[in-house]
Amino acid sequence: MAYGHSDGVPTAIKILIAGGFGVGKTTMVGAVSETGPLRTEEVLTETGAGVDSLTGVEQKSTTTVALDFGRITINEQLVLYLFGTPGQDRFWFIWDELALGATGAVVLADTRRLADCFPSVDYFERRGTPFIIAVNCFDGARQYDVGEIKLALNLESDVPIMLCDARDRQSGKDVLITLLRHAGSARARVPA
Repeated sequence: MAYGHSDGVPTAIKILIAGGFGVGKTTMVGAVSETGPLRTEEVLTETGAGVDSLTGVEQKSTTTVALDFGRITINEQLVLYLFGTPGQDRFWFIWDELALGATGAVVLADTRRLADCFPSVDYFERRGTPFIIAVNCFDGARQYDVGEIKLALNLESDVPIMLCDARDRQSGKDVLITLLRHAGSARARVPA
């Protein structure tokens, strides 16, 4: 993983945090960001009740309507800019803009609603964007082996899957470092 400039200026890398509605994207960006994150959350309304399924996230009261933004300095040579995507289909028109220039993506998954991460996986596979799966281990949710999750998602063998806690700064940082390593390996495999 070789990042950084020889002139001492840190390399800025754009990372997307994606996944289904209510999976923990806003939470992860907020947990790892060294600055107060920018959030575009709005209160869920009755109008969206027929559109947004709250199955599995019944206590959710807000939703991201554009993006979450945070920043984390990995070391003196590397700064990550995090862009959390909106989870509902109706806001997906924003994804193409957010994805421009992204080095890679974290797809957060919830094993209680695993199918909700399929659209994100499909999106990044179609774009050729390196991504990893980070399974957010919610309190009270059944825990699965990483191999079982990989099988259920039918992923390419080189796509890393890891368990995480989106609320925990170190866990989120570990996810981001895993993504950087994976994106660096993917970049190295592309012929010049």
